[in-house]
Formats: sequence, structure tokens, C-alpha cells
Amino acid sequence: MIFTDTHTHLYYEQDAEKQAQLMERCFENDVSRLFLPNVDVKSIAMIDDLVTKYPANCFAMAGLHPCDVKEDYRAQLDEIYNSISHRKIYAIGEIGIDLYWDKTTLAIQQDAFRKQIAWAKDLGLPIVIHCREAFDEVFELLESERDDKLHGIFHCFTGNVAQAEQAIDLNFYLGIGGVVTYKKAGLDLVLSEIPLANLVLETDSPYLAPVPFRGKPNESSYLTYVAQKLADIYGVSIEEIAAITTENSKKIFGI
Repeated sequence: MIFTDTHTHLYYEQDAEKQAQLMERCFENDVSRLFLPNVDVKSIAMIDDLVTKYPANCFAMAGLHPCDVKEDYRAQLDEIYNSISHRKIYAIGEIGIDLYWDKTTLAIQQDAFRKQIAWAKDLGLPIVIHCREAFDEVFELLESERDDKLHGIFHCFTGNVAQAEQAIDLNFYLGIGGVVTYKKAGLDLVLSEIPLANLVLETDSPYLAPVPFRGKPNESSYLTYVAQKLADIYGVSIEEIAAITTENSKKIFGI
């Protein structure tokens, strides 16, 4: 059984011993494929270090997180883009729009998002979308970019059925994490109307820990709790959840 965490910031743990323990717990729980979203220039080196340590298990992305789109975003984008030529990446991400923290930067968030979508299309890569309180804005931009090159993952999907269907129609998979285990989230009801074939697993570690760890630091080994919840929703074995979602991740990332 192989689980794939399509979105983890495990590299944030910079204590070598603790980081090794996090990885060991992953392996003990069959989480052997981890995709690492980039957020800013500083995180490039942290991601590359983890990939170097675990080349068969950890896979890099490159991108500027919408919350890190500030006045200097063009310089940050240039530096991130320039890094791509001498490192192997499997997606452009995480990118998108976040209006929870700061609505005043919407225009430059949109510009950064569009520029990074262009990178992905030029490189033949998927994008991994961060969307928080911005479904309308994200969909408006994606619809304007719709073509056969646009594809990827809606990270931490928490939308309704109509939004799920629109994302799927745009050639995106839905990234499902710990939120699906929260009783009042209602995501289980949404997914009951969405085929398992359209989903991938993620943790967003160290954020959004699933029940029974809610409120505590998340880690990629907890992916099994998300998988078990999906097994309950779809009435299948956890082995089938692992197989289908890992196969979906291979279709997206090409590995």
C-alpha cells in the first residue's frame, strides 16, 4: 500500500533529528510519496535539502504563495523562476489567491497567479492552487486561462458541489486533507456527490491536522486518517483509497 501526500510543508521542520523522525513515521504508515509546495524564495533551499535527503520520496514544486505576494513580488518571481532551470520540479505551486488575510493585494495576486500559470503551460507542468475566500476570483481567472494545458490540483478544497464540479471541468483534481474529518465542515456531504476518481490526498502539514489531532501540529504520517475518512464516505477499503489517489497523483505529476 502506497499513500501519496500531494501537499506537505514537512521541510518547515529544520531540526535534523525531528525531521528524520517525521519521515520515519511517514514510512511506518505507508506514506512514501511527498510533494513539497514552495511558498517563497527562502523555502527553495529547504525543499531542495529534503529532496536531496530523500530523492525517492520527496518531490519539489516551485511557486510564490499568494500570501507572500508583496511589493517585491516581481523580484521574488524572477528568483523562483530562475531556480527552475537547475532543479527538478513537478508542479508550479502553491499559487493562487487568498483574500482571507489581505484583500488589498488582489490585483498583484492576480498578476502573480497569471504569470505562474504561464510558466506551468510553457513547462508542461500542473499547477497547485491555493484558494481561500476567493473562489469567484480564482474561477474567473482560470476560465480566462482555460485550455488543454491548464491542469493540476485545487489544494485544500473546501468548496460546495457546484464549485467542485467547476474545478473538475477545468481539469483539476480536488486535494482533500484534514478538513474532511471535521464534523461541521460539511465536506463529507460534498464528496458524497463527487467521484473518488477526482480526488487526491494531502495533509498541508504542519497545518489542518485531522481528527483526533485537530488543533495540534499536523504531519504527513497523519494522511492515513484522511484516507480512512474517505474510505468511510465511499464505502471502500483504505487500500483502495491509497491505490486510486496515488494513481491520480501519478497522472497529475507524471511520477
